[in-house]
Amino acid sequence: MTIILFILIFGVIVLAHEFGHFLLAKAGGIRVNEFYIGMGPKLFKFKKGDTEYSLRLFPIGGACVFEGEDGLATEMEGGPVEGSFQSASVWRRISTVAAGPVFNFILAFAFGLIVVGFSGTDLPIIQNVMSGFPAEEAGMQAGDKITRMNGERIYVGREFNLNLMLREDASEPVTLEYERDGERHTVTLTPKYDEETGSYLMGFQGYQELVEPKGFQVFQYGYYEVRYSLKATIKSLQMLVGGKLTKDDLAGPVGIAMVIDDAKEQAEPYGAGVLVLTMVNLAMLLSVNLGVMNLLPLPALDGGRLVFLIIEAIRGKPIPPEKEGMVHFAGFVALMVLMVFVMFNDLQRLFVR
Repeated sequence: MTIILFILIFGVIVLAHEFGHFLLAKAGGIRVNEFYIGMGPKLFKFKKGDTEYSLRLFPIGGACVFEGEDGLATEMEGGPVEGSFQSASVWRRISTVAAGPVFNFILAFAFGLIVVGFSGTDLPIIQNVMSGFPAEEAGMQAGDKITRMNGERIYVGREFNLNLMLREDASEPVTLEYERDGERHTVTLTPKYDEETGSYLMGFQGYQELVEPKGFQVFQYGYYEVRYSLKATIKSLQMLVGGKLTKDDLAGPVGIAMVIDDAKEQAEPYGAGVLVLTMVNLAMLLSVNLGVMNLLPLPALDGGRLVFLIIEAIRGKPIPPEKEGMVHFAGFVALMVLMVFVMFNDLQRLFVR
C-alpha cells in the first residue's frame, strides 16, 4: 500500500513538473523529442508526432527532452535548427524552463484547495492564557487573533508555531501584533522560564482554532496553505545551509516513502477520508518542495539553467554551449553523488526503525 501511495504521489508531482516544461515548449514552437516519467529502463512507450512518450521502471524522476537542448543542434551554416530549444527567444526559453517549478506550485494550490475545502484550516487564535505569564501581564486574552510575529505576517496557527520553534533563543523578547474586536494591538513579551516544563513560555495554552472557510475564502486559505508549505521549505533550507540540520534531516525517495508510511499509519484508524486528505496534504508539501528545490541556482537544476539564460538576456548573447554543458555535467555528477549519499542514509534509517 505504501509503495502504491508513493508511486501515485510522486508520479503526479513529477508529471505536473514535466508537463509544465512540455506545455510551454509546445506553445513556443520548441520540439520535444521525449517526455518520460520515471528513470531507468522503459516499461512501455509510444510516439505521437515528434515526441516519444514513455514510462520508466524507477518512479524517482522524469524529463522533458527538447531538440537542441544542449546547444549542439545546428544547421550546416552554424545557425540553430528550426524548432530547437536554441532557436527560441531567450524569454521563451526562460518561461519554458521556469514552467516546471511553476506548475508544481499550481498543483500545490489545487491540493491546498482540496485540503481546506474538506478539512478546514487553523487560524492563529489564542485559546487560553496562563495565569502569571507574560501574555496575561500584557493584557492578552483568549480569542485574540495573532497577525504578526516580530514583524512577519501570520496567517495560520501552524505558521506561528513554526516561527516559535525556529527561534535561535527561546528566552528572547517576541513582538506580537494581534486583533481583538476589529482593533489592532502590539505587545512585546519576554518569555518566562517554567520550572515544570523546563522551557521558556509566553503563556499561551493553544493558539490554533479550526475553522471551515466559506465560498471564496477556500481560495484565500488554500493560498495560505501553500504559503505555509513554501515558508517551511525555505526556512528548512536556511537551517540546512546554516548547519542547524544534520544528514538525518535529509530525505530522498526512500525517506519520502517512510514519511508516507508513517502518515498512513497515523491516518488509517480515522477512516479512508482522513487518509486521503492526509496524503493530499503531504503531496502539497512535496510539490512545493520539488518546485523550490528545482529553482535553486545550482547546475543541472532548472534554477541553474535559468541563471545562464538570465545572463544571456542581460549580455545579449549566450554563454558558449560547451562551457555551459561542462558546468551542468559537473552539477549532474555532484547531484548523483548526493542522491547516492541520501539514499544510503535513508536505507540506514529504514533498517534501524
